[in-house]
Amino acid sequence: LMLPQTVDAVLSKIASLWTMEEGAEITLEANPTSVEADRFKGYRAAGVNRLSLGVQSLDDAQLKFLGRLHSADEALSAIALARDTFPRLSFDLIYARPGQTKDAWERELRDALAHAADHLSLYQLTIEPDTAFARLYEKGAFALPEDEEAAEMYALTADICAEAGLSAYEVSNYAAPGAASRHNLVYWRYGDYAGVGPGAHGRIASEGKRFATRARRMPGDWINAVERDGHGFEAVEEITPAEQGDEMMLMGLRLEEGVSLARYARLAGREISPARIAALVSDDLLAVKGDIVRTTSKGRMLLDAVLARLLA
Repeated sequence: LMLPQTVDAVLSKIASLWTMEEGAEITLEANPTSVEADRFKGYRAAGVNRLSLGVQSLDDAQLKFLGRLHSADEALSAIALARDTFPRLSFDLIYARPGQTKDAWERELRDALAHAADHLSLYQLTIEPDTAFARLYEKGAFALPEDEEAAEMYALTADICAEAGLSAYEVSNYAAPGAASRHNLVYWRYGDYAGVGPGAHGRIASEGKRFATRARRMPGDWINAVERDGHGFEAVEEITPAEQGDEMMLMGLRLEEGVSLARYARLAGREISPARIAALVSDDLLAVKGDIVRTTSKGRMLLDAVLARLLA
């Protein structure tokens, strides 16, 4: 992770180029190793006001399985230090792991909530193609919980977090009132965001069109391009109206607040079939109130299937 002095230099440069909104959310993502925890005060002094820690588990054996370099004790120490250092804190956990039971997850989650601040990101373990995990999974080295048990874990997660005052404002994110991640809400609400730095992606609207930007991945290539061209973009592609509508639904239906059907029609240049919406409402997967369509708790657990039926 970059040094506090580098964070300070980046934020100072941003402040010299643009007017910073008062109270702007400035989040830094960090790992809970002792080395990075030693830098927390420097990050706070540089202007960081929200920290997101990649904890992933509070079980040492599971951390080893996930390939993490920190221990559960290091994670708890980092959480405690971060709570004392930053106004806002989030950390993440991964559940529905191999061999994990619903009871075991409940114990781990309640332990996490005892240490949490105002935000948690709680993700079910998924196997991405062409990864070491995928190869082990295909060889039968481990098995994931059955779909029904994973769904029960998801419902349990929402209930326990709600008891603790953290509502499920997004499929995998839980927050106290006013503590939702403003940065991530820009993605989920399909707003504009600039992707700056090696490998960064962005979505920018200009002159009535919307563009996807992708920066060069290698730092050296990115720096050379910036010095030569004034930017590090590897590609700038126009997003078609149909793609915009699909992207908005893909992101927006993750949110408990839902999305505007009128906005979808403006972006996509077409309306979604009322019959498709009605069928999903009948199956208790969608709910509609006025112009807003949103997924039900059942629908959020089956979001990929809902989107496939809605946007077919």
